[in-house]
Amino acid sequence: MLRRKAGSEKARKRLVRKIRIRNTLSGTAERPRVSVFRSNKHVFVQVIDDTAGRTLCAVGSQSKKVKTCTVAIAKSLGEELAAKLSELSITRVVYDRNGFLYHGQVAAVAEGLRAKGISV
Repeated sequence: MLRRKAGSEKARKRLVRKIRIRNTLSGTAERPRVSVFRSNKHVFVQVIDDTAGRTLCAVGSQSKKVKTCTVAIAKSLGEELAAKLSELSITRVVYDRNGFLYHGQVAAVAEGLRAKGISV
């Protein structure tokens, strides 16, 4: 998979980090995986049960009707996701940063989850 030509060196490095992270963590029904994807304008977060192979819930910054996602909006996404997780009676998750550096919007989503009582 790494031999395929990625768009740039930056994209290739993220792909390598993503594969390395995914080899070490996996989500279960009692502790699902929270996967964060950050595009140039938006942030998308989904909760995945890897054993069943299904997405439990998801949120995205496009639903907020904003042009671009900021750190404050990313934190509110984490809080919104925490509310959905509490409805599903999930209190512990595994955080998958998806190859992105744990900084800015990616870190703000985790802070929003922790602020509402979800153990990350």
